[in-house]
Amino acid sequence: MLFFGFFMDARDKEVITIFEETNALLKGHFILRSGLRSEYFFQCAQVCQYLDKVSRLAELLIEKLVYKKIDLVVAPAMGGLVIGQEVARQLGARFIFLEKVNDRLALRRNFLIHPQNRVLLVEDVVTKGGRVMEAIQIIDQHPCDFLGAVSLVDRSTEPLNFGIPFTSLLKMNFPTYQADQVPKHLQNIPATKPGS
Repeated sequence: MLFFGFFMDARDKEVITIFEETNALLKGHFILRSGLRSEYFFQCAQVCQYLDKVSRLAELLIEKLVYKKIDLVVAPAMGGLVIGQEVARQLGARFIFLEKVNDRLALRRNFLIHPQNRVLLVEDVVTKGGRVMEAIQIIDQHPCDFLGAVSLVDRSTEPLNFGIPFTSLLKMNFPTYQADQVPKHLQNIPATKPGS
């Protein structure tokens, strides 16, 4: 099946269905966290209202992991919180989160990353990877076994190189545009920034 210009397997179809059923896949004119514009937006907060759906997405994401022994799951706030916590629950791992301080991620609340921890970073949606890179820099300050990063959706248009293994549950390359290069069919639609 062809969807948004790419072929989907059964797992992709299930994930898209979950996003559509929960109104998490939006169509309109959106301003992404990166500042780019898009006609499509994954508002993962919508799917997070339905914990049965979150559990299924986490299960599907875990099936894609090549490493199963994970002691600690780390997620950046806000987007990665719910999916990160559910991934940790299903893996029987400890969960901590990074939060924004002056619009930068920080490790706070006396959370610790121990040297023996096998760490997985979990995010919801990646477009350019800015928050993932911030999170990696924080985790790299600790002498742990940093296994890799995962996300529900990878909507990047350029290859991502985080310096660690990265995988996503769903890869979708929706076109993105600079604010001054928005196509005509979007120019008359007010741009909104719905947040993830």
